[in-house]
Amino acid sequence: MPLHVVIDGYNLIGSVAGLRGKLEALRNRLIRELREYQEKKGYPITVVFYGWRSGWINEVEERLDGIRVIYSKQGEKADSVILRLAREMGSGCVVVSSDREVQSGAEACGAVPVHAGEFRAKLGRHTSDDFVEEDERLRESRVEGKKGNPRKLSKRERRKRERLRKL
Repeated sequence: MPLHVVIDGYNLIGSVAGLRGKLEALRNRLIRELREYQEKKGYPITVVFYGWRSGWINEVEERLDGIRVIYSKQGEKADSVILRLAREMGSGCVVVSSDREVQSGAEACGAVPVHAGEFRAKLGRHTSDDFVEEDERLRESRVEGKKGNPRKLSKRERRKRERLRKL
């Protein structure tokens, strides 16, 4: 099963400069960036936007430039849709969101959560060495007195790093 990337759309858009401006233009720009990324990497991508306040009565799904776009139905947050997709896909899924609740829920389903800022850096670089600086920062912030190899990342972090290298 190929790695599938599920993205909290407004969260990723807001990770750069907030949600200022016309939302439709921001969504279209994100879709173009993701299409370019998908062409280079080949991973299927699903972007979820919320419509819980003023959306459609039913969930709407469409394909734009090869990207699967889902709008949550009115009364349902994008987080619920993302977690449902994470449960369905399990360990073959990477969930991009800065929301801690979504990240912990995705991890409980076996998916690998990625912070929106981390993925945004990936969109710009497309290299496998993007996280060297972050690895160093993580190692420096280790708790003193921890048993085991102090240079070795936790299982959770190693699993996350393995998926991120594939992105």
